[in-house]
Amino acid sequence: MIYQRNFIKELSFTAIGIFVVLLAVLVSTQAINLLGRAADGRVAIDAVLALVGFWVIGMTPLLLVLTAFISTLTVLTRYWRDSEMSVWLSCGLALKQWIRPVMQFAVPFAILIAVMQLWVMPWAELRSREYAEILKQKQELSLVEAGEFNNLGKRNGRVYFVETFDTESGIMKNLFLREQDKNGNDNIVFANFSLTDNKRTLELRDGYRYSGTPGKADYNRVSFQHLSLIISTTPKLIDPVSHRRTIPTAQLIGSSNPQHQAELMWRISLTVSVLLLCLLAVPLSYFNPRSGHTYNILIAIGLFLVYQNGLTFLRNAVEDGKIHFWLGLLPMHIIMFVIAVVLLRVRSMPSQPFWQAVAKSLTLKGGK
Repeated sequence: MIYQRNFIKELSFTAIGIFVVLLAVLVSTQAINLLGRAADGRVAIDAVLALVGFWVIGMTPLLLVLTAFISTLTVLTRYWRDSEMSVWLSCGLALKQWIRPVMQFAVPFAILIAVMQLWVMPWAELRSREYAEILKQKQELSLVEAGEFNNLGKRNGRVYFVETFDTESGIMKNLFLREQDKNGNDNIVFANFSLTDNKRTLELRDGYRYSGTPGKADYNRVSFQHLSLIISTTPKLIDPVSHRRTIPTAQLIGSSNPQHQAELMWRISLTVSVLLLCLLAVPLSYFNPRSGHTYNILIAIGLFLVYQNGLTFLRNAVEDGKIHFWLGLLPMHIIMFVIAVVLLRVRSMPSQPFWQAVAKSLTLKGGK
């Protein structure tokens, strides 16, 4: 029908604008945050752009949920404000008949969110963590500057000094390295070494190692041709099972691990929530042009926050093993569906005061 085509067309253009605005704001905020962390040395400088890209992929499902909800609410509110909805209602078009075009708009969002949540997100999260770790490992040794004393790693108070450093070949000559062992003795190493990508060890060659206590004549001198010195115990790559967000969905299904069940619940919940939120937007968009009040927007924001926080609370309860998977998945969706049905009944009786319409809708529902 004509109203459906025009409605979906306006929804589509509105959704594009809202998504671009939300994406620009969030990307700018995250980029500033990552640049600040890079300045503090907590994130490799070369990783900022890539991490922003991975972060955008991770935030896209939630952005799509917000986009669909805000777009539906905005367009339908405009219909009420400009009295277009009143014209359609007076022509015999019931409010519940708007559910079909709204669902035609929301279902593609739900499919896209499901694809991203169930398949794309675990891959993107794993690649993001691997990439950040690799660049962090590279940066730790790539920041070496000749002629300066610097800390190396985060353990044993290691301090190093390099006399010469060829950045092209990665070869360092005349390395001085000082650390303390568990007994408080100093270990001093003089050697040559070269940088190897993605390694957490120093490969030392043709050097000497002195061990002893400062101020005492108990130093031992050992010469060596090759020595591997561990810089950090951080693993080379992120293990997929070390974080639930990196686990493929197929491995989550049927798992008895509460953390895995909580992650599966969250991935499914975002897909279902976009459909229920768009359904809620139909009655929540009601606007009385005579009053000029925009209470519907405040109610919509409140319900969205309750919905998302409720899902988060239930996810945490599932993760802690306090409730079962299905008890965590279903309640909030059922509650929001019931609220949507009741509000649709209420808005179908615009002449009735709000609370009287609520009571009457509940009575009708119970009578059926």
